[in-house]
Amino acid sequence: MKKISLSLLLLLSTIGFTQEENQNKSYAFTLQEAIDFAIDSSYATINARRDVAIALKQKWETTADGLPQINAAGNYEYNAIVQITPVPGGLGFGGEEGEFIPVQFTPRQNMNASVTLNQLIFDGSYIVALQAAKTFLEYSDNEETRTKLDVRKDVVSAYGNVLLTHNSISIIESNLETAKKNLYETRKTFENGLAEEEDVEQLQITYQQLQSQLNNAKRMKEISKESLNMVLGLPITTEVTLLEDLEVLANRNALEAEILTDDLEVENTIDFKIADNLVKQRELEMKLEKSRALPSLSAFANYGQTSFGNSFEFFSSRADWFEFSVIGLSLNVPIFSSGQRSARTQKARIEMDKAETQKTQAINQIKLQLNNAKSNFEFSVDNYDLSKKNLELAERIEHKNQLKFKEGVGTSFELRQAQQQLYSAQNELLQSMLDIINSKAEIEKIINTPFTNFEK
Repeated sequence: MKKISLSLLLLLSTIGFTQEENQNKSYAFTLQEAIDFAIDSSYATINARRDVAIALKQKWETTADGLPQINAAGNYEYNAIVQITPVPGGLGFGGEEGEFIPVQFTPRQNMNASVTLNQLIFDGSYIVALQAAKTFLEYSDNEETRTKLDVRKDVVSAYGNVLLTHNSISIIESNLETAKKNLYETRKTFENGLAEEEDVEQLQITYQQLQSQLNNAKRMKEISKESLNMVLGLPITTEVTLLEDLEVLANRNALEAEILTDDLEVENTIDFKIADNLVKQRELEMKLEKSRALPSLSAFANYGQTSFGNSFEFFSSRADWFEFSVIGLSLNVPIFSSGQRSARTQKARIEMDKAETQKTQAINQIKLQLNNAKSNFEFSVDNYDLSKKNLELAERIEHKNQLKFKEGVGTSFELRQAQQQLYSAQNELLQSMLDIINSKAEIEKIINTPFTNFEK
Protein backbone atom coordinates (compact mmCIF):
# COMPACT_ATOMS: atom_id res chain seq x y z
CA MET A 1 0.00 0.00 0.00
CA LYS A 2 2.89 2.32 0.79
CA LYS A 3 4.46 1.57 -2.58
CA ILE A 4 1.22 2.41 -4.38
CA SER A 5 0.84 5.67 -2.48
CA LEU A 6 4.44 6.64 -3.19
CA SER A 7 4.03 5.89 -6.91
CA LEU A 8 0.83 7.91 -7.03
CA LEU A 9 2.53 10.82 -5.28
CA LEU A 10 5.42 10.75 -7.75
CA LEU A 11 2.98 10.63 -10.69
CA LEU A 12 0.99 13.61 -9.42
CA SER A 13 4.21 15.53 -8.80
CA THR A 14 5.37 14.81 -12.37
CA ILE A 15 2.02 15.91 -13.84
CA GLY A 16 2.05 19.10 -11.78
CA PHE A 17 5.60 19.87 -12.87
CA THR A 18 4.74 19.27 -16.54
CA GLN A 19 1.68 21.52 -16.36
CA GLU A 20 3.69 24.27 -14.69
CA GLU A 21 6.42 23.89 -17.30
CA ASN A 22 3.87 24.22 -20.15
CA GLN A 23 2.32 27.28 -18.53
CA ASN A 24 5.72 28.94 -18.14
CA LYS A 25 6.91 28.05 -21.64
CA SER A 26 7.70 31.06 -23.81
CA TYR A 27 8.01 31.49 -27.58
CA ALA A 28 9.83 33.78 -29.98
CA PHE A 29 8.52 34.16 -33.55
CA THR A 30 9.25 35.94 -36.76
CA LEU A 31 6.06 36.62 -38.71
CA GLN A 32 6.52 33.57 -40.91
CA GLU A 33 7.28 31.37 -37.90
CA ALA A 34 4.11 32.64 -36.24
CA ILE A 35 2.11 31.80 -39.37
CA ASP A 36 3.59 28.29 -39.57
CA PHE A 37 2.91 27.71 -35.88
CA ALA A 38 -0.71 28.89 -36.14
CA ILE A 39 -1.41 26.80 -39.26
CA ASP A 40 -0.33 23.77 -37.28
CA SER A 41 -1.69 24.61 -33.81
CA SER A 42 -4.52 27.15 -33.99
CA TYR A 43 -7.96 26.12 -32.77
CA ALA A 44 -9.49 26.72 -36.20
CA THR A 45 -7.00 24.59 -38.16
CA ILE A 46 -7.15 21.76 -35.61
CA ASN A 47 -10.91 21.51 -36.10
CA ALA A 48 -10.51 21.89 -39.89
CA ARG A 49 -8.25 18.82 -39.88
CA ARG A 50 -10.88 17.00 -37.85
CA ASP A 51 -13.49 17.88 -40.47
CA VAL A 52 -11.27 16.28 -43.12
CA ALA A 53 -10.93 13.18 -40.93
CA ILE A 54 -14.72 13.07 -40.59
CA ALA A 55 -15.07 13.29 -44.38
CA LEU A 56 -12.65 10.35 -44.77
CA LYS A 57 -14.68 8.28 -42.34
CA GLN A 58 -17.89 9.25 -44.09
CA LYS A 59 -16.40 8.18 -47.43
CA TRP A 60 -15.58 4.76 -46.01
CA GLU A 61 -19.00 4.58 -44.37
CA THR A 62 -20.59 5.08 -47.79
CA THR A 63 -18.23 2.59 -49.44
CA ALA A 64 -19.06 -0.05 -46.82
CA ASP A 65 -22.73 0.02 -47.83
CA GLY A 66 -21.80 -1.92 -50.99
CA LEU A 67 -19.54 -4.43 -49.23
CA PRO A 68 -20.65 -7.67 -47.56
CA GLN A 69 -22.64 -7.15 -44.37
CA ILE A 70 -22.72 -9.97 -41.83
CA ASN A 71 -25.08 -9.92 -38.86
CA ALA A 72 -25.69 -12.42 -36.12
CA ALA A 73 -28.95 -12.78 -34.22
CA GLY A 74 -30.13 -14.82 -31.29
CA ASN A 75 -33.56 -15.29 -29.78
CA TYR A 76 -34.86 -16.97 -26.64
CA GLU A 77 -38.54 -17.34 -25.76
CA TYR A 78 -40.24 -18.60 -22.63
CA ASN A 79 -43.98 -19.15 -22.97
CA ALA A 80 -45.31 -18.63 -19.47
CA ILE A 81 -48.79 -19.61 -20.63
CA VAL A 82 -48.76 -21.84 -23.69
CA GLN A 83 -51.44 -20.98 -26.20
CA ILE A 84 -54.11 -23.62 -26.78
CA THR A 85 -55.06 -24.46 -30.37
CA PRO A 86 -58.42 -26.16 -31.03
CA VAL A 87 -58.14 -29.16 -33.38
CA PRO A 88 -61.13 -31.03 -34.88
CA GLY A 89 -61.59 -34.50 -33.41
CA GLY A 90 -60.81 -37.56 -35.44
CA LEU A 91 -57.52 -36.31 -36.77
CA GLY A 92 -55.35 -38.44 -34.56
CA PHE A 93 -55.66 -36.30 -31.49
CA GLY A 94 -58.56 -38.28 -30.02
CA GLY A 95 -62.14 -37.24 -29.66
CA GLU A 96 -65.02 -37.71 -31.98
CA GLU A 97 -65.90 -35.98 -35.18
CA GLY A 98 -67.65 -32.68 -34.64
CA GLU A 99 -65.73 -32.02 -31.43
CA PHE A 100 -62.66 -29.83 -30.92
CA ILE A 101 -59.72 -31.08 -28.98
CA PRO A 102 -57.45 -28.52 -27.16
CA VAL A 103 -53.85 -29.10 -28.23
CA GLN A 104 -50.56 -27.30 -27.34
CA PHE A 105 -48.33 -27.02 -30.42
CA THR A 106 -45.82 -24.55 -28.94
CA PRO A 107 -43.10 -25.78 -26.60
CA ARG A 108 -42.71 -23.87 -23.37
CA GLN A 109 -39.15 -22.79 -24.24
CA ASN A 110 -37.32 -22.33 -27.52
CA MET A 111 -34.06 -20.75 -28.69
CA ASN A 112 -32.51 -20.06 -32.06
CA ALA A 113 -29.33 -18.45 -33.39
CA SER A 114 -28.56 -17.37 -36.93
CA VAL A 115 -26.01 -15.57 -39.13
CA THR A 116 -27.08 -13.56 -42.19
CA LEU A 117 -24.93 -12.36 -45.08
CA ASN A 118 -26.19 -9.51 -47.28
CA GLN A 119 -24.46 -8.34 -50.43
CA LEU A 120 -25.53 -5.47 -52.65
CA ILE A 121 -25.25 -6.44 -56.31
CA PHE A 122 -26.57 -3.36 -58.08
CA ASP A 123 -28.01 -0.06 -56.88
CA GLY A 124 -27.67 3.14 -58.89
CA SER A 125 -27.97 5.32 -55.81
CA TYR A 126 -24.96 3.55 -54.26
CA ILE A 127 -22.75 4.47 -57.23
CA VAL A 128 -23.82 8.10 -56.96
CA ALA A 129 -23.26 8.04 -53.20
CA LEU A 130 -19.65 6.95 -53.75
CA GLN A 131 -19.09 9.90 -56.09
CA ALA A 132 -20.75 12.25 -53.58
CA ALA A 133 -18.50 11.03 -50.77
CA LYS A 134 -15.45 11.83 -52.90
CA THR A 135 -16.82 15.30 -53.67
CA PHE A 136 -17.50 15.91 -49.99
CA LEU A 137 -13.91 14.97 -49.18
CA GLU A 138 -12.67 17.49 -51.78
CA TYR A 139 -14.96 20.11 -50.24
CA SER A 140 -13.55 19.39 -46.75
CA ASP A 141 -10.00 19.71 -48.09
CA ASN A 142 -10.87 23.05 -49.65
CA GLU A 143 -12.51 24.24 -46.44
CA GLU A 144 -9.34 23.32 -44.56
CA THR A 145 -7.32 25.40 -47.02
CA ARG A 146 -9.70 28.34 -46.61
CA THR A 147 -9.34 28.03 -42.84
CA LYS A 148 -5.56 28.15 -43.19
CA LEU A 149 -5.87 31.27 -45.35
CA ASP A 150 -8.09 32.92 -42.73
CA VAL A 151 -5.70 31.94 -39.94
CA ARG A 152 -2.74 33.27 -41.91
CA LYS A 153 -4.43 36.64 -42.42
CA ASP A 154 -5.48 36.76 -38.75
CA VAL A 155 -1.90 36.07 -37.64
CA VAL A 156 -0.56 38.85 -39.89
CA SER A 157 -3.12 41.28 -38.48
CA ALA A 158 -2.60 40.26 -34.84
CA TYR A 159 1.19 40.23 -35.17
CA GLY A 160 1.09 43.70 -36.72
CA ASN A 161 -1.19 45.03 -33.98
CA VAL A 162 1.23 43.92 -31.29
CA LEU A 163 4.10 45.65 -33.10
CA LEU A 164 1.98 48.78 -33.57
CA THR A 165 1.15 49.04 -29.86
CA HIS A 166 4.81 48.44 -28.99
CA ASN A 167 5.97 51.23 -31.30
CA SER A 168 3.15 53.46 -30.12
CA ILE A 169 4.25 53.06 -26.50
CA SER A 170 7.83 53.96 -27.40
CA ILE A 171 6.73 57.11 -29.25
CA ILE A 172 4.36 58.22 -26.49
CA GLU A 173 7.03 57.66 -23.84
CA SER A 174 9.43 59.83 -25.86
CA ASN A 175 6.78 62.52 -26.32
CA LEU A 176 5.89 62.32 -22.65
CA GLU A 177 9.49 62.83 -21.63
CA THR A 178 9.72 65.94 -23.83
CA ALA A 179 6.39 67.27 -22.51
CA LYS A 180 7.51 66.68 -18.93
CA LYS A 181 10.73 68.59 -19.54
CA ASN A 182 8.84 71.46 -21.19
CA LEU A 183 6.35 71.60 -18.34
CA TYR A 184 9.09 71.64 -15.72
CA GLU A 185 11.03 74.41 -17.45
CA THR A 186 7.90 76.52 -18.06
CA ARG A 187 6.75 76.12 -14.45
CA LYS A 188 10.14 77.33 -13.23
CA THR A 189 9.96 80.25 -15.62
CA PHE A 190 6.46 81.09 -14.38
CA GLU A 191 7.61 80.94 -10.76
CA ASN A 192 10.30 83.45 -11.67
CA GLY A 193 7.67 85.72 -13.21
CA LEU A 194 8.88 85.32 -16.78
CA ALA A 195 5.95 83.29 -18.13
CA GLU A 196 2.19 83.35 -17.89
CA GLU A 197 0.14 80.83 -15.96
CA GLU A 198 -1.71 79.87 -19.17
CA ASP A 199 1.57 78.61 -20.62
CA VAL A 200 1.89 76.19 -17.72
CA GLU A 201 -1.74 75.11 -18.04
CA GLN A 202 -1.46 74.46 -21.78
CA LEU A 203 1.60 72.27 -21.26
CA GLN A 204 -0.10 70.60 -18.30
CA ILE A 205 -2.99 69.57 -20.58
CA THR A 206 -0.56 68.11 -23.12
CA TYR A 207 1.31 66.18 -20.42
CA GLN A 208 -1.89 64.75 -18.90
CA GLN A 209 -3.24 63.70 -22.30
CA LEU A 210 0.01 61.90 -23.12
CA GLN A 211 -0.04 60.14 -19.75
CA SER A 212 -3.58 58.92 -20.43
CA GLN A 213 -2.63 57.78 -23.94
CA LEU A 214 0.37 55.89 -22.55
CA ASN A 215 -1.76 54.03 -20.01
CA ASN A 216 -4.28 53.14 -22.70
CA ALA A 217 -1.53 52.02 -25.10
CA LYS A 218 -0.12 49.69 -22.44
CA ARG A 219 -3.55 48.17 -21.89
CA MET A 220 -4.04 47.76 -25.64
CA LYS A 221 -0.64 46.07 -25.91
CA GLU A 222 -1.68 43.41 -23.41
CA ILE A 223 -4.98 42.88 -25.22
CA SER A 224 -3.24 42.65 -28.61
CA LYS A 225 -0.77 40.11 -27.21
CA GLU A 226 -3.64 38.01 -25.86
CA SER A 227 -5.40 38.25 -29.24
CA LEU A 228 -2.25 37.01 -30.99
CA ASN A 229 -2.02 34.08 -28.57
CA MET A 230 -5.64 33.18 -29.33
CA VAL A 231 -4.91 33.10 -33.06
CA LEU A 232 -1.77 31.02 -32.45
CA GLY A 233 -3.72 28.51 -30.37
CA LEU A 234 -1.82 29.31 -27.17
CA PRO A 235 -3.11 30.17 -23.68
CA ILE A 236 -3.58 33.94 -23.56
CA THR A 237 -1.08 34.24 -20.68
CA THR A 238 1.77 32.68 -22.69
CA GLU A 239 4.78 34.92 -23.19
CA VAL A 240 5.46 35.44 -26.91
CA THR A 241 8.36 37.55 -28.16
CA LEU A 242 8.11 39.06 -31.65
CA LEU A 243 11.34 39.13 -33.64
CA GLU A 244 10.17 41.45 -36.42
CA ASP A 245 9.99 45.23 -36.65
CA LEU A 246 6.86 46.99 -37.94
CA GLU A 247 8.72 49.39 -40.22
CA VAL A 248 10.88 46.61 -41.68
CA LEU A 249 7.79 44.55 -42.45
CA ALA A 250 6.04 47.52 -44.03
CA ASN A 251 9.02 48.37 -46.24
CA ARG A 252 9.44 44.74 -47.28
CA ASN A 253 5.77 44.40 -48.21
CA ALA A 254 5.73 47.74 -50.01
CA LEU A 255 8.54 46.56 -52.29
CA GLU A 256 6.56 43.48 -53.37
CA ALA A 257 4.35 45.41 -55.76
CA GLU A 258 4.87 42.83 -58.50
CA ILE A 259 1.92 40.88 -57.13
CA LEU A 260 -0.28 43.63 -58.53
CA THR A 261 0.75 42.87 -62.10
CA ASP A 262 0.22 39.12 -61.95
CA ASP A 263 -2.74 37.75 -63.88
CA LEU A 264 -5.32 36.17 -61.62
CA GLU A 265 -6.10 32.51 -62.26
CA VAL A 266 -9.59 32.30 -60.83
CA GLU A 267 -9.57 28.50 -60.93
CA ASN A 268 -6.77 28.45 -58.34
CA THR A 269 -8.64 30.54 -55.77
CA ILE A 270 -10.23 28.72 -52.89
CA ASP A 271 -13.59 30.48 -53.24
CA PHE A 272 -13.85 29.24 -56.83
CA LYS A 273 -12.99 25.68 -55.82
CA ILE A 274 -15.66 25.69 -53.11
CA ALA A 275 -18.23 27.12 -55.54
CA ASP A 276 -17.25 24.41 -58.02
CA ASN A 277 -17.66 21.79 -55.28
CA LEU A 278 -21.22 23.00 -54.78
CA VAL A 279 -21.98 22.61 -58.49
CA LYS A 280 -20.64 19.05 -58.47
CA GLN A 281 -22.66 18.26 -55.39
CA ARG A 282 -25.87 19.51 -57.01
CA GLU A 283 -25.11 17.50 -60.17
CA LEU A 284 -24.72 14.35 -58.08
CA GLU A 285 -27.96 15.09 -56.24
CA MET A 286 -29.74 15.21 -59.61
CA LYS A 287 -28.09 11.93 -60.67
CA LEU A 288 -29.19 10.43 -57.37
CA GLU A 289 -32.81 11.32 -57.99
CA LYS A 290 -32.61 9.84 -61.49
CA SER A 291 -31.02 6.66 -60.13
CA ARG A 292 -34.01 6.06 -57.86
CA ALA A 293 -35.94 4.98 -60.97
CA LEU A 294 -33.49 2.09 -61.56
CA PRO A 295 -34.01 -1.39 -60.10
CA SER A 296 -31.84 -2.57 -57.23
CA LEU A 297 -30.63 -6.12 -56.68
CA SER A 298 -29.10 -7.71 -53.60
CA ALA A 299 -28.29 -11.22 -52.44
CA PHE A 300 -28.60 -12.76 -49.02
CA ALA A 301 -27.66 -16.00 -47.28
CA ASN A 302 -28.86 -17.13 -43.87
CA TYR A 303 -27.80 -20.03 -41.68
CA GLY A 304 -29.04 -20.88 -38.18
CA GLN A 305 -30.00 -23.49 -35.64
CA THR A 306 -33.03 -23.80 -33.39
CA SER A 307 -33.86 -25.81 -30.32
CA PHE A 308 -36.96 -26.17 -28.16
CA GLY A 309 -38.32 -28.01 -25.15
CA ASN A 310 -40.29 -27.65 -21.95
CA SER A 311 -37.18 -27.12 -19.79
CA PHE A 312 -34.06 -24.97 -20.17
CA GLU A 313 -31.52 -27.52 -21.38
CA PHE A 314 -30.22 -25.76 -24.49
CA PHE A 315 -26.58 -25.90 -23.40
CA SER A 316 -26.61 -29.48 -22.22
CA SER A 317 -25.83 -32.66 -24.16
CA ARG A 318 -29.50 -33.60 -24.07
CA ALA A 319 -30.51 -30.64 -26.22
CA ASP A 320 -31.30 -31.23 -29.89
CA TRP A 321 -30.44 -28.45 -32.35
CA PHE A 322 -31.97 -28.32 -35.80
CA GLU A 323 -30.35 -26.50 -38.69
CA PHE A 324 -31.98 -24.16 -41.19
CA SER A 325 -30.62 -22.10 -44.07
CA VAL A 326 -31.95 -19.73 -46.73
CA ILE A 327 -30.21 -18.33 -49.85
CA GLY A 328 -31.92 -15.86 -52.14
CA LEU A 329 -32.04 -12.68 -54.19
CA SER A 330 -34.02 -9.53 -53.58
CA LEU A 331 -35.08 -7.42 -56.54
CA ASN A 332 -36.79 -4.05 -56.18
CA VAL A 333 -38.21 -2.45 -59.35
CA PRO A 334 -39.76 1.03 -59.05
CA ILE A 335 -42.83 1.23 -61.28
CA PHE A 336 -45.06 4.14 -60.37
CA SER A 337 -44.57 6.94 -57.82
CA SER A 338 -47.37 9.33 -58.85
CA GLY A 339 -44.82 11.80 -60.22
CA GLN A 340 -42.84 12.00 -56.98
CA ARG A 341 -39.52 10.94 -58.53
CA SER A 342 -40.02 13.31 -61.47
CA ALA A 343 -40.69 16.23 -59.10
CA ARG A 344 -37.58 15.42 -57.09
CA THR A 345 -35.46 15.25 -60.23
CA GLN A 346 -36.78 18.59 -61.48
CA LYS A 347 -36.15 20.13 -58.06
CA ALA A 348 -32.56 18.84 -58.11
CA ARG A 349 -32.06 20.29 -61.60
CA ILE A 350 -33.22 23.73 -60.40
CA GLU A 351 -30.81 23.49 -57.46
CA MET A 352 -28.02 22.66 -59.89
CA ASP A 353 -28.88 25.71 -62.02
CA LYS A 354 -28.77 27.84 -58.87
CA ALA A 355 -25.31 26.47 -58.05
CA GLU A 356 -24.11 27.30 -61.56
CA THR A 357 -25.35 30.88 -61.12
CA GLN A 358 -23.64 31.09 -57.73
CA LYS A 359 -20.42 29.86 -59.34
CA THR A 360 -20.61 32.62 -61.97
CA GLN A 361 -21.31 35.12 -59.20
CA ALA A 362 -18.32 33.80 -57.23
CA ILE A 363 -16.01 34.32 -60.23
CA ASN A 364 -17.02 37.96 -60.55
CA GLN A 365 -16.93 38.43 -56.78
CA ILE A 366 -13.37 37.10 -56.64
CA LYS A 367 -12.26 39.50 -59.38
CA LEU A 368 -13.98 42.40 -57.64
CA GLN A 369 -12.42 41.52 -54.27
CA LEU A 370 -8.97 41.27 -55.81
CA ASN A 371 -9.29 44.60 -57.62
CA ASN A 372 -10.47 46.22 -54.40
CA ALA A 373 -7.64 44.62 -52.41
CA LYS A 374 -5.07 45.77 -54.97
CA SER A 375 -6.48 49.28 -54.81
CA ASN A 376 -6.27 49.26 -51.02
CA PHE A 377 -2.69 48.00 -51.18
CA GLU A 378 -1.64 50.71 -53.63
CA PHE A 379 -3.36 53.34 -51.48
CA SER A 380 -1.67 52.06 -48.32
CA VAL A 381 1.77 52.23 -50.01
CA ASP A 382 1.09 55.77 -51.24
CA ASN A 383 -0.27 56.75 -47.85
CA TYR A 384 2.82 55.31 -46.16
CA ASP A 385 5.12 57.45 -48.30
CA LEU A 386 2.92 60.49 -47.67
CA SER A 387 2.82 59.83 -43.92
CA LYS A 388 6.62 59.72 -43.76
CA LYS A 389 6.81 63.11 -45.50
CA ASN A 390 4.08 64.55 -43.27
CA LEU A 391 5.91 63.34 -40.18
CA GLU A 392 9.12 65.06 -41.29
CA LEU A 393 7.17 68.31 -41.79
CA ALA A 394 5.38 67.94 -38.45
CA GLU A 395 8.69 67.35 -36.66
CA ARG A 396 10.20 70.51 -38.21
CA ILE A 397 7.11 72.56 -37.36
CA GLU A 398 7.11 71.29 -33.78
CA HIS A 399 10.83 71.99 -33.43
CA LYS A 400 10.41 75.56 -34.71
CA ASN A 401 7.56 76.17 -32.27
CA GLN A 402 9.68 74.76 -29.45
CA LEU A 403 12.39 77.30 -30.22
CA LYS A 404 9.87 80.16 -30.60
CA PHE A 405 8.24 79.30 -27.27
CA LYS A 406 11.55 79.11 -25.43
CA GLU A 407 12.64 82.42 -26.95
CA GLY A 408 9.35 84.03 -25.97
CA VAL A 409 8.14 84.80 -29.49
CA GLY A 410 5.67 81.93 -29.64
CA THR A 411 2.68 81.05 -27.46
CA SER A 412 2.04 77.84 -25.54
CA PHE A 413 -1.17 77.41 -27.55
CA GLU A 414 0.77 77.41 -30.82
CA LEU A 415 3.28 74.94 -29.36
CA ARG A 416 0.48 72.65 -28.21
CA GLN A 417 -1.12 72.74 -31.68
CA ALA A 418 2.22 71.84 -33.28
CA GLN A 419 2.68 68.98 -30.80
CA GLN A 420 -0.81 67.62 -31.45
CA GLN A 421 -0.08 67.76 -35.18
CA LEU A 422 3.15 65.84 -34.57
CA TYR A 423 1.41 63.18 -32.46
CA SER A 424 -1.24 62.76 -35.13
CA ALA A 425 1.42 62.35 -37.85
CA GLN A 426 3.22 59.74 -35.75
CA ASN A 427 0.02 57.71 -35.32
CA GLU A 428 -0.84 58.00 -39.01
CA LEU A 429 2.58 56.65 -39.96
CA LEU A 430 2.21 53.65 -37.64
CA GLN A 431 -1.26 52.93 -38.98
CA SER A 432 -0.08 53.24 -42.59
CA MET A 433 2.57 50.59 -41.88
CA LEU A 434 -0.05 48.22 -40.51
CA ASP A 435 -2.35 48.96 -43.47
CA ILE A 436 0.37 47.88 -45.92
CA ILE A 437 0.83 44.56 -44.11
CA ASN A 438 -2.90 43.87 -43.83
CA SER A 439 -3.82 44.89 -47.37
CA LYS A 440 -1.09 42.69 -48.85
CA ALA A 441 -2.23 39.79 -46.66
CA GLU A 442 -5.76 40.28 -48.03
CA ILE A 443 -4.46 39.96 -51.61
CA GLU A 444 -2.57 36.79 -50.75
CA LYS A 445 -5.67 35.33 -49.13
CA ILE A 446 -7.74 35.96 -52.27
CA ILE A 447 -5.18 34.47 -54.66
CA ASN A 448 -4.74 31.44 -52.39
CA THR A 449 -1.19 31.72 -51.07
CA PRO A 450 -1.43 30.42 -47.50
CA PHE A 451 2.26 29.69 -47.12
CA THR A 452 3.97 32.74 -48.65
CA ASN A 453 7.36 33.09 -47.01
CA PHE A 454 7.88 36.57 -45.56
CA GLU A 455 11.56 35.95 -44.91
CA LYS A 456 13.10 36.93 -48.25
